[in-house]
Amino acid sequence: QGEFLVEISGTTVTITCPLEDEEIRWELFGKAQDTKERKFIMKDHDSTPANLSCSSGSQRHQLYLNAKVCATCEELDALTVAGIISADLLITLGVLILVYYFSKGRKGRASSAGDSRPRGQKMQRPPPVPNPDYEPIRKGQRELYAGLGPRGI
Repeated sequence: QGEFLVEISGTTVTITCPLEDEEIRWELFGKAQDTKERKFIMKDHDSTPANLSCSSGSQRHQLYLNAKVCATCEELDALTVAGIISADLLITLGVLILVYYFSKGRKGRASSAGDSRPRGQKMQRPPPVPNPDYEPIRKGQRELYAGLGPRGI
């Protein structure tokens, strides 16, 4: 038992029957077709599913064809696709190296923004001025706040 060979190019679909005989009868949707050759060519196929059969004598093979075709599509071989992917990866790697190189060189330089104060060592900010309402309890003031503790009922 052989298999059908289906080739798609643009909107043309070529189907090769697995039978090896000279006189092959093709049927499309149950209607006999003109060709008696082993290859059946469907030009301007519109991507609709089709029931095909090829027969010779008592042997008959059937095929349900659900091929999507495209009039404006371009065919690419595997080598072209691999080249496109490789080129994309190399360009991306090159951009990453350039960004790393240029960002590494700018780390130690001071910015030329209009800063009026001189830049020296990093100075720590002084602690914020404490709010007198929230002053910490000192040792001598404990009895002043003793009545504010939790009460047991």
